[in-house]
Amino acid sequence: MARDRDHRRRRILSELEQRPSLRVSELAGRLGVSAETVRRDLDALTAEGQIDRTYGGAMRRRSLEPSVSERHNIRAEERERIARRACPLLQGAGCVMIGSGATTVHLARRIALEMNNLTVIAHSFGVATVLALNPTITVLMAPGIYNAGEGAVHGAETIDFLDGFHVDWAVLGASGLDKDGPSDALLDAGHVYRRMVARAECAMLVADSSKFNRRFPARWAAWDSVSCLVTDAEPPDDLFGDSEAPDVLVA
Repeated sequence: MARDRDHRRRRILSELEQRPSLRVSELAGRLGVSAETVRRDLDALTAEGQIDRTYGGAMRRRSLEPSVSERHNIRAEERERIARRACPLLQGAGCVMIGSGATTVHLARRIALEMNNLTVIAHSFGVATVLALNPTITVLMAPGIYNAGEGAVHGAETIDFLDGFHVDWAVLGASGLDKDGPSDALLDAGHVYRRMVARAECAMLVADSSKFNRRFPARWAAWDSVSCLVTDAEPPDDLFGDSEAPDVLVA
């Protein structure tokens, strides 16, 4: 079944997050399936750009982006403007999901200052930490495998946790934006963002103009799934391709 296959492939990615590489026989034993089934899964994940095949096994493909701690010091003024512009859009929401990243941490800090009586589902420890400054905000922290570079958890456990909720907004950053939609350098983050969008009434994208016309491996949404883009400059005319553009708010 497709559900079993998808769950198995998420498990493979989770296993490879804990160890840099694994052999087919090890994965087959851990998953309780045949080696041939594992090989088919590895071939599919390789075609998606999520792993690299090795002789007799596979290894995770590394991120193409600086760590979140490094990104916090880049374009900080623009991120803060975006956060100020985006926060009022969330007024009246009861429950939101917030993804990882430097810009979403800026927005989470602004939410803590300006909003009350809100429930936030997060997978980023940076987001959770700044929201904790406001005692009226309830933070539900997703479980998963910790990625130190991103300061967030990912994996099958994270996805399964998110499936238990339906929220007013998903608020997400991106590594790149191009005509096909937002994308992320970190493949695991792309899986989490895709599920957050699926569980939300509306999706907000917060991304500065350095992301325009850049593409990364993990495309996590098409433009017609994004309700609004909050950014610091007018996007180029070709950014959305032939898709219907989301609402664009320039900070």
